[in-house]
Amino acid sequence: MGVRLNHGIGDELQETHEINVTPFIDVMLVLLIIFMVAAPLATVDIPVDLPAAAARQSPRPDKPVIVTIEQNRSISIASSSVSMSRLSEEIDRAAGGNKDTRVYLRADKSVAYGDLMEVMNKFRDAGYLKVALIGLEAPVK
Repeated sequence: MGVRLNHGIGDELQETHEINVTPFIDVMLVLLIIFMVAAPLATVDIPVDLPAAAARQSPRPDKPVIVTIEQNRSISIASSSVSMSRLSEEIDRAAGGNKDTRVYLRADKSVAYGDLMEVMNKFRDAGYLKVALIGLEAPVK
């Protein structure tokens, strides 16, 4: 709110009804800078070659439930072959119905990511949310 000082006409000050836009412009410029910095970080289309993990091996349970996806997309639990439609029932049988059992998933390196996610979705639909991926141990350098 601005005030105009006019000393020539009496003692009364007149108000001017103008909006001060300087703070508004400052806020808009800060928001513009934030969005300019954050927008490139939100994209995930950068190809990345992920390194192998050299984590310490965790102890295995006494009777692990290991699901294997072979190169030809056949699925097996322990050493018995299972169809995709019966995967939920067979996991229940192998885990004894305990939904807190960790399911170990190992897959051939040529198995497509979509096929791996399809099997993991079956686990989730069956109620098994603890899934561990099995891989080769990376050589320590």
